[in-house]
Amino acid sequence: MLVRFIKNWTLPLAMLAGTLGYFFFADIPFVEPAKPYVNGLVAFLTPLLIFSQLLLTFCKVEVHELKPKSWHGWLLLFQTVSCLIVAVLLVCCPMEEVYREVFEGAMVCLICPTATAAAVITGKLGGSASSLTTYTLLSNLLAAVAVPLVFPLVEPHADITFFVAFLKILSKVFPLLLCPFLLAWFLRAFVPKVHHFLLGFHDAAFYLWAVALAIVSGQTVRSLVNSDAPVFVELLIALAGLITCCIQFYLGKRIGGHYGERISGGQALGQKNTVLAIWMAYTYLNPLSSVGPGSYVLWQNIINSYQLWKKRKNETE
Repeated sequence: MLVRFIKNWTLPLAMLAGTLGYFFFADIPFVEPAKPYVNGLVAFLTPLLIFSQLLLTFCKVEVHELKPKSWHGWLLLFQTVSCLIVAVLLVCCPMEEVYREVFEGAMVCLICPTATAAAVITGKLGGSASSLTTYTLLSNLLAAVAVPLVFPLVEPHADITFFVAFLKILSKVFPLLLCPFLLAWFLRAFVPKVHHFLLGFHDAAFYLWAVALAIVSGQTVRSLVNSDAPVFVELLIALAGLITCCIQFYLGKRIGGHYGERISGGQALGQKNTVLAIWMAYTYLNPLSSVGPGSYVLWQNIINSYQLWKKRKNETE
């Protein structure tokens, strides 16, 4: 009974565990000496977990399936146009600083590329991991070009060149995205026994993602708790994150559904690399705008938890 409960509610339990874990280490004095070691462990575990879950997921992906599709272009167009519209509002329309932070938070959530681990959830929901992987590559390339071009116009104080920013964004994403894919392809072609062995652990990718989610949730709570911003402003920015999250999941599903890939489309546009988004907000915009992608972690995983629950319910009926 307990095992079934954990399997059914893995993502909410992971977020809860990450939140409680943060308050445990933040508020209980006797664990103070362990904090540096825990921080070091978290820094080591996070990329390792992402690499491992992607390797298990990519073992099921065929190389010839990785090709751009029509719905990829529509989603990329939406990301570009929506980001530009918000940027034009921020540049051309005078507004109070509070509202600028809200719009900046929304803009980061819109242009932020697809999460590297989105393929894991997509596979769990029954979507196409190969189509999602292709879009993840394309959306990261889009962000690497658009962010250093557009964001400095919104906040001119950013003193980083386009080329440096382009390489920085790619360096934060592509090693973790491409290396497990290349390793999975190598194993499939040259070490088929190991590849076949890893295929037996495909479902483990989801639970590795849950552990990574717990870590990210704890880090998100820490950034929100330690923020000096008024609660009202944080709530407005978090609300902007919720609105952009719902819009992107909805449009992704509608556009993807038109091409027979409703699940993949929703995950492609809706599930974001929030760690990268927070870095982009800190680097280019008002640091307070990072509350937007920080809250997005919560919103996107509530939606994913609901989708997983609905899928289980449909399977049992």
